Amino acid sequence: MKILFVMPKVGSWATHGKHVAPNQLYTHWAAYVREKGYKDVAVLDCKAFELSMDEMTAQVKEKNPDIVVLGEQLHSYGGYAVVWYFNEAAKKIRQVLPKVKIIFGGLWYSAMPTETLKDNPAVDFVVMGEEECFCDLLEAIDKNKDLKNIGGVTSRINGEIVMGPYKALQQDLDSLPLPAYDLFPMDKYVGHTHWKPFVDMVSSRGCPSACTFCYEWDQYDPRSPSDFLKWRAKSPKRVIEELEILHKQYGVKVVVLQDDNFNVNPERVKEFCELKLEKNIPIKWVSLGRAVDWVNCESILPLMKKAGLFTGVFGIEVTTPEELKKIAKGITIDQIKKTIDILRRNDIAVVADIMMGFDYDDEKIIKQRYEFTDEVDPDILWVGYVTPAPNSPMWRIGMKKNWINPAKIDFRTWDFLHPVMPTDHLSIEDLGRLGSWCMREFFSKPGRINRIMESNFDILAKLCFQDVMAGVGKWEAGATKGEHHI
Repeated sequence: MKILFVMPKVGSWATHGKHVAPNQLYTHWAAYVREKGYKDVAVLDCKAFELSMDEMTAQVKEKNPDIVVLGEQLHSYGGYAVVWYFNEAAKKIRQVLPKVKIIFGGLWYSAMPTETLKDNPAVDFVVMGEEECFCDLLEAIDKNKDLKNIGGVTSRINGEIVMGPYKALQQDLDSLPLPAYDLFPMDKYVGHTHWKPFVDMVSSRGCPSACTFCYEWDQYDPRSPSDFLKWRAKSPKRVIEELEILHKQYGVKVVVLQDDNFNVNPERVKEFCELKLEKNIPIKWVSLGRAVDWVNCESILPLMKKAGLFTGVFGIEVTTPEELKKIAKGITIDQIKKTIDILRRNDIAVVADIMMGFDYDDEKIIKQRYEFTDEVDPDILWVGYVTPAPNSPMWRIGMKKNWINPAKIDFRTWDFLHPVMPTDHLSIEDLGRLGSWCMREFFSKPGRINRIMESNFDILAKLCFQDVMAGVGKWEAGATKGEHHI
């Protein structure tokens, strides 16, 4: 049985410049099924090779697989905008290969399996679960088994949509094989235009927080959306094994650890850094985490810096205690301020984001949100619009207020850079204007630019700052004029 993972050509966030990374859903799923005996596995990364939809279709037809897989598990370059491309790719592939089995998985699809199959007649299956569920589905197809009771899978069977039973998450991530990077064009990947060779990678799954807007809500079976609260992590030793391969076999120099919260367990982080230094792996890295977790890692920040950390990322989102509680962020104002302070004292650049478009937002609140952020002065600011994930509290609010119609969503605008729903006080146009004002204000201050360029930050952080600043115009065109960059 021939299995082909297809990544269509998509763009990147306007502020990310050229940003291309291996699809992490594919790296893990391909490795797992290969270990289980399916050897005829390949990846067609049209984003990396800049192949148009028609060129993609021609290559898929030529390869003539039995199975085509489409989907993603990270927001690393386009948010939900990538869903449009997966949907279009499925249509195109179905036209040239009428008998191929098409499988969706990951981002968005896991939370909307029934709706996905209704809206995409070209698609046969949606995998809601993880590697085991995908492999169980392949085995059922390969051996002509009953498709109705496959855990974590929704199937189209004789025109009927059937949801299989719930399947629990995999707990031991170390038992999974190392990602199948050998299937990918590793020399093609680049982050923020200048970071190369580059990889996005994940060392843990889930998050102990439950922010009302978070995309993690849509990564799991809709019958158990709180599965994402079950934080599961690879051991430091296992993460180091992966980094060694990336360095020695592919010459990777920069990695973004895309875990929603890499820093949850300071002891794990400490062991990771010590092992990385012991193994003399020169890869530089970026880490994401909540403010509270950065603060809890304060004592080991010098070690993290020594081990190659050059940029720390966290979400401010909102800027009053009442709002932080309302969106279930699980952090405090003091922790926000302290995170910026301790990272900067260790010459680690700070990337922070604020959000706008919560149901209660008005112009006064948004301007206060910006003024607070301007005062605490992160090095790079990213303004994101509330773009609700299915099953999330914000999704339910949007549905209740008739701001969201799932059947009429234009995924090309669901990239967090386009306002997609109004608030109780502001129109979509108002939000576009205010977001643009925030971005322009932040990146137009000579003092901030000079401070960053004259700092002791790693040159990679300074190049990222330049890349983001260069993309502000495109960001504004998306927010106010509806231009698409993904």
